[in-house]
Amino acid sequence: MDDQRPDVLLTGLLFYDLVLTGLGRPPTPGEEIWTTGMGCGPGGIANLAVAASRFGLSTSLATVFGDDFYGGHCREILAGQEGVDLSLSRTADGWHTPVTVSIAHGDDRALVTHGSRPPYSQDALMGDPPEARTALVHIEAESHAWLAKAAANGTQIYADVGWDPSRQWSTDLLEQLSLCHAFLPNASEAMAYTRTDSAVAALGVLAELVPVAVVTRGGEGAVAVDQITGEYAEVPALDIDVLDATGAGDVFGASFVTASLGGWPLVERLRFSVLAAGLSVRHHGGALAAPGWYGVDRWWRALRDSELKGAYGFLGDRIPADPGPPVHHAPVTPPNGTSR
Repeated sequence: MDDQRPDVLLTGLLFYDLVLTGLGRPPTPGEEIWTTGMGCGPGGIANLAVAASRFGLSTSLATVFGDDFYGGHCREILAGQEGVDLSLSRTADGWHTPVTVSIAHGDDRALVTHGSRPPYSQDALMGDPPEARTALVHIEAESHAWLAKAAANGTQIYADVGWDPSRQWSTDLLEQLSLCHAFLPNASEAMAYTRTDSAVAALGVLAELVPVAVVTRGGEGAVAVDQITGEYAEVPALDIDVLDATGAGDVFGASFVTASLGGWPLVERLRFSVLAAGLSVRHHGGALAAPGWYGVDRWWRALRDSELKGAYGFLGDRIPADPGPPVHHAPVTPPNGTSR
């Protein structure tokens, strides 16, 4: 309780997301398809920041905002609405905030993005990074000096990895795991980087490289090993209708950090993260789909399934007495053109 460090330190690229849902089928060249739903809001690194903040974690974000409508809108939501500390962030004159159109179809989505490299690097934003309890990062082929500095000052690094457009999946990237406390890739990424053919086999390789290894499996749940406590856990996904999967992996990561800071057993950390990610896919967008304690509490109070009640019974002792006010979801335009 006396620890004055931020709970979570973040840096990365911010996007303005426009999410289209309700496609009966993917579009083909030369045709126009009307969707039945649309939402908008901050995305990219904002997904992690909002998800963490909504679980009551003090969250410090270093990112770059463009000096345009999109940047101003995202800054207002993050600082004003969500309480994220932006003191490490900068607004870049003459730079355009990247914009992503997310086209949700089935249980997944495709992304189309316009933007350019920001004028400030992660190392320039961070400098000598402030001490923090944890840092949530997307590691890349290009290593960043601030990450080693953060690990050296006692910050526990929880890492994820993004899509490799080269499709080379260079194993050199895994060398950065020596700085990390935990690594949380999805199954496709984990198998690609470890040259294995199953999520469990990939987990076995990753467990030799990092103290806590987690592999998320989408509709099949997640598996994890904690070498520190000697725990292994495997949990199924929830049966939830998917509206938009954008940012679900980020919600999972922020939820896992929340539970880890609470010292929960590994199986509870996994169940909680799977639940939060599952609740997020029922709403548009990445950042503003995060359920927070409010969303988890509502789900728990409405739950009638006895099997799930037993599996998630630990929530009765974990949910705060005051889960907070209702969270703000992405503004949605339904088919009649009005906002709700």
